Amino acid sequence: MQPFAYSRAASSADAIRRLAASDGRAKLLSGGTTLYDLMKLGAERPDAIIDINGLSNLAFIEAQDPGGLRLGALARMSDVAADAAVQANYPAIAESLSLAASQQLRNMASLGGNLLQRTRCAYFRAGAPYACNKRVSGSGCSAIDGIDRGHALLGGSQDCRAVYPGDFAVALVAFDASVELAGPGGTRLLPVESLYREPGDAPDRDTIIAADELILAIHVPPAAWAGRSTYLKIRDRKSYAFALVSAAVALDIAADGTVREARIALGGVATRPWRARSAETLLAGRPLDRAAALAAGEMAFADARPGRHNAFKIELGRQTVADALMTAAERNG
Repeated sequence: MQPFAYSRAASSADAIRRLAASDGRAKLLSGGTTLYDLMKLGAERPDAIIDINGLSNLAFIEAQDPGGLRLGALARMSDVAADAAVQANYPAIAESLSLAASQQLRNMASLGGNLLQRTRCAYFRAGAPYACNKRVSGSGCSAIDGIDRGHALLGGSQDCRAVYPGDFAVALVAFDASVELAGPGGTRLLPVESLYREPGDAPDRDTIIAADELILAIHVPPAAWAGRSTYLKIRDRKSYAFALVSAAVALDIAADGTVREARIALGGVATRPWRARSAETLLAGRPLDRAAALAAGEMAFADARPGRHNAFKIELGRQTVADALMTAAERNG
């Protein structure tokens, strides 16, 4: 780990000022659960660390009136997962947080830090002698001809096929949530889905957030039927593992059993949180049964491009989407 300067921000404005002065060489420290790990591996090499843990005004959980949520960027994952209003009104969000990492990490990790964790794979973590365009631009991607069992089916390129590893953002994308960003020019509201970018020919850039911007809060819009939602995560082991496939789903179902609206977002299979809009459209206006749920699952993976070892994720994904839809349908909206 290379030497770095450490400082504590006195306010959000102070943190932004320090970021702007660093010319992109500083990193924010909230929970640090990913940053420290990647610094020890040499994958992150900041010149300066700006500690924002003292900004207690960003650690809040607010139920909005007449509905919706506003969550502070420094609220801890475990606190939000355990919040009664989140569990009752947005169970998919609570479940996405409770199924992430380990309890110890959830107690430390912040919501904002979780959203900005690096998209990465084993080759990225290993470093030399493996080629990784995320580490060294233009060096190549060892996953292309290597072991790609855990890599992306959707959104990849010839320069990178690493899977976005988070859970929380997948649930947020299903609910059309937004992030509130602050920078030298003021604040802006950005859809969570638009925060992330596909690798293209610049895989070292995971998001479109500017180097001098700070996440202040996450906004989840009201949805009277959001209680009929779930987050289903399939992985190699029960805890402390990234998803092979995950699905965040929510359903608005009429009294006659017809689906008025469906939301489906996928994790573990794409280079960013992936909204399956074609599958949502397929369900609209029809009753939900197992056959319809499986058809939606198949549609969600219609554009999948498997590699050498990850084609099994297509059928696993189809079944995961179907199982999540049937589970959500049994809940009260």
